[in-house]
Parts: sequence; structure tokens; C-alpha cells
Amino acid sequence: MTIVFKVSDNIKEMMIKHYSKMNPTKPQYTIFQVKDYDCVTTLYESGKVMFQGIGADIESSYWIEQERIKNNRYIDPAGESKKKDKKTKPEKKEFYISSSSVGSDEVGTGDYFGPLVVTASYVPTDKFSLLEELGVKDSKKLTDEKIISIAPTLVKEIIHTTFILDNKSYNEYHSTDINMNKIKAILHNKCLLSVLKKENVNYNKIVVDQFEPEKAYYNHLKSMPEVVKNITFITKAEDKCLSVACSSIISRYIFLKEIKKLSEKYNTIIPLGASEEVDKVAAQIAKKHGKDILKEIVKLSFKNTEKVEKLLKEKD
Repeated sequence: MTIVFKVSDNIKEMMIKHYSKMNPTKPQYTIFQVKDYDCVTTLYESGKVMFQGIGADIESSYWIEQERIKNNRYIDPAGESKKKDKKTKPEKKEFYISSSSVGSDEVGTGDYFGPLVVTASYVPTDKFSLLEELGVKDSKKLTDEKIISIAPTLVKEIIHTTFILDNKSYNEYHSTDINMNKIKAILHNKCLLSVLKKENVNYNKIVVDQFEPEKAYYNHLKSMPEVVKNITFITKAEDKCLSVACSSIISRYIFLKEIKKLSEKYNTIIPLGASEEVDKVAAQIAKKHGKDILKEIVKLSFKNTEKVEKLLKEKD
């Protein structure tokens, strides 16, 4: 897997500082290159960064999120981005030509703590007015407070299926042969199959928020006994298809509830994402409850695990 995009100047400085501790090399025309066991990260003098390897999706997700938070840039899996500012023409909202659809989306792929949550939803045209009234749109552009307020209505009114992959199961599945994208493909297929088998689901389109090329998606599912076909893959589909938007919001709502449970269980605020603060909290919990607890509460494939282990050694 290869993911390439151009980074903003402030993110470039963050990357240089972040990777300086990881024995970087400097091939020609690069600022640095870092080789890890599952990903090679290369920052070029041109400002482009390239992530290569089975861990490319996980490694890049943190920096894509930083671009969104700090620069209001939205980068798709292919590396394309658009800065939302006054000089940019507003993107045309096209909730899939007002047709009934089944759509799926996931949450938790860029978070060290918390499960991977995938939801598929069916939205018929007669629900459009309700969703407009609720203000349904891409969950990434809604505050958590707004999501928490409208999600219960969606859960009640919208036909959907949600699958929660806890961290213990994720860590058992993830391997050299089964990476994050394969896990996501399997769960999307599982949720879509469930919704399509429910009563009164009469759709015109099946839409999935694209996280990799269509051929790769179906390749992940070649050993599955039943696979949903005729899917329309769209980048940033939460903004273009109401069923995907609903799935995004429901998934985020459930993810936040799971994070709240973790916070209450370990009597500490569990931070989102994969920042240094996340490393510190994970190390604190591991110090108190034992290192093995990490298998149940974090995604061990993230590079945060190496940093947490270093923190634990320092404390020892």
C-alpha cells in the first residue's frame, strides 16, 4: 500500500520533530526517510510525504487528521486534498440524486484507544426531510455534542446494522496478512449484508466511503462466502450520500460511548487520536494494571505501542 500527499508547512515541522527520534536517513531529494517494520515514511524536499507498506494506512491517518484539525484540509485515501476556506468554492452537496440508498462507514481507525466501529444504514427518500431537520451531514464536521444529541433518533428511525470490533479481537486478527484495510473491508461487507437482508429495504444504490481502490477492496473479500457487489465507492461519501452520513454519525456515537466506558473503568480521561498524550495515558494505565491490559484497550499495531513501551522502561 502506498499513500502520498503534500503536507502543509506547519505539519512538515511537526513531522520532522516527530521522526527525528527514529534514526532517520536522508536519501537524495528527501528531508528524511524512516523505515519501520511495517511502513516506510519519506518526506521529500517538494513537501510531499509518502507512506509505503502494510502499515501505511495507520501511519498516514494520524497526519491526515492533523491536517484536518490544524489546517482544515480534508485528504482522501489517494492523497487528494482540498482546503476549506473563503477562496475555495463550496463543494456542491449532492446527496446522491435524492435516491434511496444503503451506505456504510467506519470510525476508530485513527484512534489508538477504542474499538473499530462499522455501521451500514438504509435511508429511503421518505426519511430525507427528517434527516435534513436533524442536520445530518458528515460526522467529522459535527461536534461530538451534536452527534450525541441526534444519534439516538437515527438509531431509532433508520434501519441499520453496527458491528463493534473490540481491541482484543482487533489485535488477534491484525497480522502481516490481515491489515487494517482488510479488517475494514470484512466488517463493511458484514454490515452491508445484514442491512440488505432486512425487510423493506428497497434501495437504488449501495455506497461505501472509499478507503482504498475497488479492486483491492474486493480482493480482501475473496475468501468470504458471501460478498456484496455493485457497490459505488466514493471518497468523502459522508458528504455526498445520506445513508453514509447516517452510518458515520451512528458509528461515531457508539465509539464515543465506548471511550466513555473506558474512561470510567480506568478512572481517567481517555484521549482520542494517536498523540503523545495518548501514549502517556496508555503508559499510566499499563503501569497500574500491567502491560497485558494494552491487548484489551489499544490497537497494538499502532506505532504508539513502541512509544508506550519506552515510557514504561523509563518509569522502571
